[in-house]
Amino acid sequence: MKETLKIIPSAILAGICIAIGGTVFATIGGLAGAVLFSFGLLAVVHYGLHLYTGKAGFFCSWKGIFQLLTVILFGNVLGCYLTGLIAQPNVVEACQNIVSARLSAGYLTNFLLAIPCGFIMTTAVEFGRKQQFLPLLFGVPVFIMCGFRHSIADAFYYCAADV
Repeated sequence: MKETLKIIPSAILAGICIAIGGTVFATIGGLAGAVLFSFGLLAVVHYGLHLYTGKAGFFCSWKGIFQLLTVILFGNVLGCYLTGLIAQPNVVEACQNIVSARLSAGYLTNFLLAIPCGFIMTTAVEFGRKQQFLPLLFGVPVFIMCGFRHSIADAFYYCAADV
């Protein structure tokens, strides 16, 4: 458990990186916002930070995966929350609109729309681990433009929307 707790700072920073991507998407929107969101994931992979969606797809080789993923998820959400605290009013409003759409869609729809996002993120991270960064750059706009759900990005939207 002690070793697992050592990853909390890395998980918090990963949440902050994704929240920065969410902030730019909420500010600009559209394809440009989706492309610029990629900066968050590129930073996570470059610095080797612990991001829930970047780790969950690789669980087959890990012992104690549920404990580890829980700690990572906690740190990611905390990073999103801290970033959400400083969100500007225009970002808060955009996040409120995103959250409203998520709530209208329902839990099952959101869950199902998260599955292809998980596949895209796992694939993109696998390429990134091999120093091939175009899939990281393209993967994020692909899941956003398809309307797929990213759990950590959504955590930021909920935190910034003050729901």
